[in-house]
Amino acid sequence: MTQAFDKIKAALEEKGMLTDEEIAKIVSEHGELTPEENMWLSAELHERKRAAQKTVTMEQFLEANKVLDTADPNSPEYKAAQEIVDAFLAGN
Repeated sequence: MTQAFDKIKAALEEKGMLTDEEIAKIVSEHGELTPEENMWLSAELHERKRAAQKTVTMEQFLEANKVLDTADPNSPEYKAAQEIVDAFLAGN
């Protein structure tokens, strides 16, 4: 493993997530990652982003659809229900 990879893993453990700028800074200071390390990093960041997203259940989706049918489109309830429906349809 490269020194940059070790630093990135340590920073991920400490912060939970890293921005592209933070990763680029570590790489510029400690050298490039190997293709395998890049692949691991990409998969790890993707998994952490997915885990951070709210998962919508079928029950929540159906309940939100009922709200969309009855609530005023300008109401906060309608907007919250629309976000739930959109998240469910996006696969979250």
